[in-house]
Amino acid sequence: MARNVTTRRKIIFTAIAWTLAFVIFFPILYTLITSVKTETEAIQGFDLIPTFTLENYVTVQTQRDYMKPFMNSVILSVGSTILALFVGIPAAWAMAFSPTKRTKDILMWMLSTKMMPAVAVLVPIYLLFRDFGLLDTRIGLTIMLTLINLPIVIWMLYTYFREIPGEILEAARMDGASLFNEIVYVLTPMALPGIASTLLLNIILAWNEAFWTIRLTTTNAAPLTAFIASFSSPQGLFWAKLSAASTMAIAPIVILGWFSQKQLVRGLTFGAVK
Repeated sequence: MARNVTTRRKIIFTAIAWTLAFVIFFPILYTLITSVKTETEAIQGFDLIPTFTLENYVTVQTQRDYMKPFMNSVILSVGSTILALFVGIPAAWAMAFSPTKRTKDILMWMLSTKMMPAVAVLVPIYLLFRDFGLLDTRIGLTIMLTLINLPIVIWMLYTYFREIPGEILEAARMDGASLFNEIVYVLTPMALPGIASTLLLNIILAWNEAFWTIRLTTTNAAPLTAFIASFSSPQGLFWAKLSAASTMAIAPIVILGWFSQKQLVRGLTFGAVK
């Protein structure tokens, strides 16, 4: 009897998991199917077996320069991630191993900035970028992406660092390790799974950022998110071409996530089981 109940629960949970997975994956499937339709078919609705055509991908490649926004996305996401880790690791180290009475308040304040509507600070940030000559530049967008993702980076690293016994770092200090050596040669190797998952997650967040990339760029530093938005014109939305551009934009990050999923899971569960 108990075995039957266990089997039923497994079947139910498996069915729920597959249903949720399909619901989450369906928008990607819909985009992929729409990308191989003609424009006429695309506006008619969903069809599992459309007229297969690669015309939209050819048009996206020939009429628009795909490689330039692709390289911009790579440079911006990787550059902002490296900068965020460069700032976040020492900050998380200080909060994890040298906490003060205000440490938790600072962490909550940093997290609260992620809850603020981005449009509320659009005007002052736009004016600052204009005055400092950072509009439509890779440097400006790298700084912006670093700042908006830095709270998450510090929070994640702080959580991972808290799982590392402080006695190990104290032993390193007693052996004469400098602060730099302590962070680089002792702390970083021990927290490598957490740092790797933070790095991968930050790359994904930076790659998918659309609000700031669309509003702070035009052509020179425009990444793939702005590239997708360019298919919206006064003449209307070209759904098939828009879907083709979206598929080409999400494909690299989906592939990255697929091949690094084990590292992501390992890092996100780092310290959960002792």
